[in-house]
Amino acid sequence: MNDRPEWFAPKRYGYGSGLPTAWQGWAILLAYLALVIGSVFLFQQRPYLVPAIVLPATAGLLIVTARTTRGGWRWRWGDSE
Repeated sequence: MNDRPEWFAPKRYGYGSGLPTAWQGWAILLAYLALVIGSVFLFQQRPYLVPAIVLPATAGLLIVTARTTRGGWRWRWGDSE
């Protein structure tokens, strides 16, 4: 039995995650978008700070999605699986 949460669906083609399938996935995605958009508007006078916020947030999002994607991240070829 798999103990890992499944918050994101795997992509049909390619590598990575698709859309969220659970409320936790949607919450993580919306929090990420709010953080990115908020930092852009909040630091308009100091744009050099935006990458300092966006890059770690993106890394965190990638780690969470990789760990919570149903079946994990691997290359997929479509309907043959």
